[in-house]
Amino acid sequence: MAKLKLGALLEDKAVKVSLELPASLHRDLVLYAEILGREQGRTISDPVKLIAPMLQRFIATDRAFAAARKSAPD
Repeated sequence: MAKLKLGALLEDKAVKVSLELPASLHRDLVLYAEILGREQGRTISDPVKLIAPMLQRFIATDRAFAAARKSAPD
């Protein structure tokens, strides 16, 4: 089985955000949660909780964003 990009989920202070997902993306999110749960030997009861770590991972690995962030005025 391939190693997923998303690792262990960390608890952090949350900010409430409401959004709508396309049905196909929600199905993929549910499937991702099932596969990740199997890899980690546990059940992920709420796939929506994967959205924040996925966004964090995406932002952390976006080289263009990192470059723009460094050059952005404080």
